[in-house]
Amino acid sequence: MSRADNPEEVFDFVIVGGGTAGCILAERLSAGGRHTVALLEAGGEARSPWTVIPAGFYKLLTNPRYNWGFHTEPEAATGMREIAVPRGKGLGGSTLINGMIYVRGQPQDYDRWAQRGCTGWGFSDIEPVFRRLEAYAGPDPDGLRGDAGPLPLCEVQERPGIAEAFIAAGAAAGYPRNPDYNGAAQDGFGYYQVNQKDGRRVSAEAAWLAPARGRPNLSVRTGVFVTGLTFAEGRATGVSALRGGQKLRIGARREVILAAGAVQSPQLLELSGIGAPEVLRRAGIELRHALPQVGENYLDHFCTRMNWRVRLPETLNEETRGWRLLRAVAQYALTRKGVLTFGTGLAHGFVRTRDGLDGPDVQFFFMHASYANAAERKLDRFPGMTLGVTQLRPESRGTIHVTCPDPAVQPAIRPNFLSTDEDRRAIVEGMKIGRRVVEQAPMDRYRVHEMSPGPECRSDADWLQFARANGQTIYHTAGTCRMGGDDGAVVDPALRVRGVRGLRVIDASVMPEMVSGNTQAAVMMIADRGADLVLQDARG
Repeated sequence: MSRADNPEEVFDFVIVGGGTAGCILAERLSAGGRHTVALLEAGGEARSPWTVIPAGFYKLLTNPRYNWGFHTEPEAATGMREIAVPRGKGLGGSTLINGMIYVRGQPQDYDRWAQRGCTGWGFSDIEPVFRRLEAYAGPDPDGLRGDAGPLPLCEVQERPGIAEAFIAAGAAAGYPRNPDYNGAAQDGFGYYQVNQKDGRRVSAEAAWLAPARGRPNLSVRTGVFVTGLTFAEGRATGVSALRGGQKLRIGARREVILAAGAVQSPQLLELSGIGAPEVLRRAGIELRHALPQVGENYLDHFCTRMNWRVRLPETLNEETRGWRLLRAVAQYALTRKGVLTFGTGLAHGFVRTRDGLDGPDVQFFFMHASYANAAERKLDRFPGMTLGVTQLRPESRGTIHVTCPDPAVQPAIRPNFLSTDEDRRAIVEGMKIGRRVVEQAPMDRYRVHEMSPGPECRSDADWLQFARANGQTIYHTAGTCRMGGDDGAVVDPALRVRGVRGLRVIDASVMPEMVSGNTQAAVMMIADRGADLVLQDARG
């Protein structure tokens, strides 16, 4: 008997990845005590105090302890730049280092999933799942929100005058103020909703995993780097892994569940011989099961950042420096309020760039801060503000594929941004609308001049060149293990890997199309609904 057939430990379910989806799956599958569950995470415990301070993402986003530090391959469409693709590392995953913005998306996003053969994933199917996730403390004018779930949610609590001016500028430009973009309609301007409670970040680890860790049937292992899957007679039987230099084999009686995210879930499938034959051949990996769409359909939100010089010294550029920073730290320690409660977005805008659309196609992120270096999160030394502009439903599709059999080598990430006429048109029109909003009278008190792209940027070609030279991903990787009802899909609507028994993928990689907004809410929904599907099969 081979070592792969004789694992050191065996559990009913083995979950690979302790990030957003993994934490939710571990809690749901271990509830009731019927099944034994192992949660395997390559990173560590979230011990840094910055993981609970909302503004701590500035410190963690470039910290290799909490970020895998992936990057794209240079591509001509984006100036041959390597673009950072941060992915959270450690229990809680990207919910440790993200901007905490909670956006369900538009109902038609999920109805399009259903139309593509993802039965059971239309909005009427998944809306109750969103409700049961949420403990929303904000206004609920449409009566569509949950208030008793595990995830505390609230509107941004700090509301500086410049944010009110931006929302008023949206109204002056013809856009409504929206009290709940997760309600009946997404259109309009207002404050972002964030997963915080009492001024502290609430990660997936804090909301789901921590309350479950005392269960005797749940084993949480950190520092376990899964290197591949094990098989017997066409069935996934467990995983091989490394921990502190020691090789491990961990078995699964019922299922192995990949929850490693849209970069590493397809990577693990390919390392295990599941993928496109030509991709595996080039990488020097023996084919076990042909699934040509593994690593294809890579989705992400491409974002440009427009910056303005601000007249009044009331921005984060000043408030997070010198004696003001010391004052902010003291304020936060005493009251859990102040500038340390800010994430990546303060006020939002969801707009339509042309007539005939069934919903907004561009999202704005307003922040009273400006970056001297956005990739390194270094703020300017003078007052500034930023408007992030992203297209909500990009048509461009990229790839994420392994290049060799070594699991420690990051896969090649090729996003293929701005590859369609519609994507180029939408980002250009979105930036034009953003400029028009900021030029409205309510912003006169704050606005000095546009720093980037600057007033010389006028033609569509100018705008597009600015986007190509300066745009970044906003870390919404998805789609690389596409769900569908067709034979080409990687997973079926029950999230089972096609042609391999005992193996599922439950994370952002299963999205067939992008959702209209930040993706963490959708990933939480996928994990919770995915747990239902796993438990249904277990009962059967």
